[in-house]
Amino acid sequence: MRLTFGQHLQQKQMQTLAPRMIQSMELLQMPLVELQERIEQELIENPVLELREVDPNLPRETPEPPTNDKASQDVEQKELVIDESHHHADDFERLLNLDQENPQVFDDQTRPSANRIQDSMDRHSDLMANVAERAESLQDHLRSQLSELDISVELRQMCERIISALHEEDGGYLRTPLRDLLPADAPESALDLAEEALATIQQRLDPPGIAARDLQECLMLQLTADIPHYDKVRTLILHHLEDLRDNRIPHIQKATGYTLDEIQEAWGELRKLDPRPARKFGESNAQTIVPDLWIEVDDEGNFHVKMEEGPGRNLYISKYYRQRLANKQATKEEREFIKRKILAAQWLVEAIEQRRNTILKVAHEIVNYQKKYLTRNSDFLEPLLMQQIADKIGVHITTISRAVNNKYIETPRGILSLRDFFVSGTTNDDGEDVTWNQIRKELQGLIGNEDKTKPLSDDELVKLLKARGFTVARRTVTKYREKLNIPSSRQRRDWSKLQ
Repeated sequence: MRLTFGQHLQQKQMQTLAPRMIQSMELLQMPLVELQERIEQELIENPVLELREVDPNLPRETPEPPTNDKASQDVEQKELVIDESHHHADDFERLLNLDQENPQVFDDQTRPSANRIQDSMDRHSDLMANVAERAESLQDHLRSQLSELDISVELRQMCERIISALHEEDGGYLRTPLRDLLPADAPESALDLAEEALATIQQRLDPPGIAARDLQECLMLQLTADIPHYDKVRTLILHHLEDLRDNRIPHIQKATGYTLDEIQEAWGELRKLDPRPARKFGESNAQTIVPDLWIEVDDEGNFHVKMEEGPGRNLYISKYYRQRLANKQATKEEREFIKRKILAAQWLVEAIEQRRNTILKVAHEIVNYQKKYLTRNSDFLEPLLMQQIADKIGVHITTISRAVNNKYIETPRGILSLRDFFVSGTTNDDGEDVTWNQIRKELQGLIGNEDKTKPLSDDELVKLLKARGFTVARRTVTKYREKLNIPSSRQRRDWSKLQ
């Protein structure tokens, strides 16, 4: 292979995304709350942007660039190039003092408030103040209890190390071996200290069962002598957890000599123990869903999709800065800075308007397609793919995906996610389109009405669905059964009814 330096001509095709297109895609994907936060941030960072309170019944003014000067006409054509290295420190300071240099150009309607930036920051602070307070974490809960124990410094430090290895999402189990929590050169006595620290956490801190290394240890840590049927529950935990999981009750009877009633009673007590003692710390506060759209029904029963306007439609480009750009008294640096900021503001305003139009179009087509479901004339959604909506309004399927991402609509059936309206489907033996939701409902009905002494196997469920006109594969039945958290036929068998 020959390596040389030189100049060569090469022709190739490349597809690049312009900054404006990237911004539009980002805004399209944002839910309403994130969009509001983005606008708040832009109001702080861009001095030419204003948020005005307007009458929603009046037509919205479309901000136009100043046109009484060639330089101002070039705002739309000039590419956005911003010198990020110095953060426009000098230019920004000069812009903040423009009202002192030229007070005659201000009036009550065009002059930005002296506290405009502070007002924007206050609005942002109010928004953050309304965010729910973070719930107490598992680590905080354990450390708070640990601080009240009278133990040595070395033992406390080792307890802290173990607590740091516990996580809510893992149920509070200790998955890391104690040896791995110690320095590589730690002596054997350090492992003894780690064992003592683990025992301290397991026996003296709440919740019971915390820091267990497996399910069996977790349940044993919660078992107390005053529990009914203590000996039998202990036997089930120590020797028959897998048999209980697989519902192998006859095997337990044979191995223990317990009657079926005794096993059922002990199993009932065992179920009161918590296999994931840290689960409550992993439960996040329920997030409030703010619908982006809603449906209005007129007197004739027709649906009209409306959209929450939000602050995005009240964004304007400051008249003062547009006048300043056209003012020949402004310095070259001022004019360049204002042009860049006006162009950035125009991009944002237009991207928000494009986001609004796209989401409205997508929602309108979805509502029209799923009208039978929304009017409660059908219990099921119609099979619908994103590609169908994309073809209908003439956009790429990725645009549909972004438009429905984390967007919600208030309907006669409640607040629903736009993404949930898209469901795949198949055809029944009569050639009618059916959704997988219909098949899942049929599956639930069959299992709910089965004889629990002889539960239906997946093969039997396939045959019964076929008899009802739904041709599905066995693996499909298994997949949906597992998604519905329905156990296998062996696990569903009720041995108590076989006596």
